[in-house]
Amino acid sequence: MSVTLISLWLPILLGGIFCWVVSALFHMVVKHHDKDYQALGAEDAVSDALRGTAPGLYTLPHCKDMQAMNDEGMQQKFKQGPVAMVSVMDNGMPPMGKLMVQQIIYYWVAVLLIAYVAHLSLPMGADYLAVFRQVMATGFLTFGFGLIPFSIWYGHPWSNTVRYLIDALIYAAVVAGTFAWLWPAAA
Repeated sequence: MSVTLISLWLPILLGGIFCWVVSALFHMVVKHHDKDYQALGAEDAVSDALRGTAPGLYTLPHCKDMQAMNDEGMQQKFKQGPVAMVSVMDNGMPPMGKLMVQQIIYYWVAVLLIAYVAHLSLPMGADYLAVFRQVMATGFLTFGFGLIPFSIWYGHPWSNTVRYLIDALIYAAVVAGTFAWLWPAAA
C-alpha cells in the first residue's frame, strides 16, 4: 500500500510548526541574522529622498532595458554609483502578527510540497534513515537553494546567503526527523 498525503497530515502540521519555532529561535535568541543588514551612513538624507515613494522594488540607477545599458550616460551613472536595489515597504511598524502567520503558512506549504515528493518515492514502513535522507535532501532544496541567486544577481552578501543556507539545512533536518519519526508503518 502506498503512502497518501492524508496519512502524512501530522508530520506536515508538526514539521511546519517546528520550523516556525526554530526560525523564531534563530531570530530572537541566537540572533545570527542581526549581521544581515548594515546602517546607511546618510540614513536621514536617504529617508528624506525616498519619503513619498510608493511601496515596491526599485533600482538605482534605473535602466528600463538592456539596450539602455549601452548609453554612455547610463554607463557613467553605474560607474559613479551607487548601484542599488531598494525595497520600499509600507510606513509604520512591521505588522508582526500578520507576518508571523504568513511565515507559518509558508512553512506548511513548503512541508506539504516536501511530503508530496516523499510520498511519491517512499513506501509505507520505509526505514527511518531512508525517510530522513529523502526528506532532508528535498527539504534543503525547498528551504535553501533558491536563495543563492540573490547573492549572484542582487548583491546580497554571500555571508547572508551562507547563514540562510545553514538555516535551511537545520529546517530540513527538523522536517526530516519529524517525517522519519512519524512515517506510516507498513500494514
